[in-house]
Amino acid sequence: MKEISIRDIPNITIGQVEDPSAGTGVTVFISPAGMAAGLDVRGGGPASRETELLKPLAAAQVIHAVVLGGGSAFGLDAAGGVMQKLEEEGIGFPVGVTRVPLVCQSDIFDLGVGDCHTRPDKAMGYQAAQIALTQGGNYQDGNFGGGCGATVGKWKGMRNAMKSGIGSYAVQVGELQVGAVVIVNAIGDIYDPSAGKKIAGLLNDEKNGFLNTEAQMYQKIDIPENKFTGNTTIGIIITNGRFDKARLCKIAGMAHDGMARAIRPVHTTADGDSIYAVSVGEVAADQDITGTLAAEVLEKAIIRAIDSAESAYGLPSRRDLPKEMQ
Repeated sequence: MKEISIRDIPNITIGQVEDPSAGTGVTVFISPAGMAAGLDVRGGGPASRETELLKPLAAAQVIHAVVLGGGSAFGLDAAGGVMQKLEEEGIGFPVGVTRVPLVCQSDIFDLGVGDCHTRPDKAMGYQAAQIALTQGGNYQDGNFGGGCGATVGKWKGMRNAMKSGIGSYAVQVGELQVGAVVIVNAIGDIYDPSAGKKIAGLLNDEKNGFLNTEAQMYQKIDIPENKFTGNTTIGIIITNGRFDKARLCKIAGMAHDGMARAIRPVHTTADGDSIYAVSVGEVAADQDITGTLAAEVLEKAIIRAIDSAESAYGLPSRRDLPKEMQ
């Protein structure tokens, strides 16, 4: 097994646009020929569009784009811009008079940083799609695209939170390629399982040490009147393995194991944790092996999102923590 770049996987291209002053953005994944896709949602508060297409009983066997963005439910307008650009390029499901691009989207809640009234819109979605289609993509880890306003460790609110971002990791085993891109915006803490330590999350008031989110939760078990819900970790597994959407739903579900290894707590009602899985190739591959790899690359993509983030909006990133915390 060797590490590759997420951009080494063919038949899919990634465009990103962000508005740093507003603290939001979008990351768009486009497969002009169409890609089989599945989805597994484990969080209790997702913001999404057209995800019903990915259920095994739905008629559509392929989609043309996935959008991971900010803006919570407001940001779902970005998919309209992606659709517009794809239609202009003749990409989509033929319906006689035109082609209808099938675009699914999931968003994080990033309204707590930057300008809460500026969100991804149709124009931003169009621009990201144009970058993906005409410039070969511009993917970067860190404070880019949908990860621009991502944060973690928010059980006590934004004052004790940290800056996160978007991260990727991909591997190749023989001819099989499996990669992950994830926007880490969790209410919980982030761990590096291989190092056996916490790397980001809830900070103490002095910002010189971590608090344990789970321990803080257990101190008071009363049901809060208005639980903070500014969270959600969303991602996508990309493989050149040949799978239909039913099997991709299972692979997406297995990928959540990587999220559970790296984020604690995870899959709460205050999160909208969602993982897509897409097939963009014809390599014969075992579903269980691919799903196991999906969990591994997602786990490592989460860690990379933390390591690549830069401090912003008054929130420190891991690279700017005191050395004894790194």
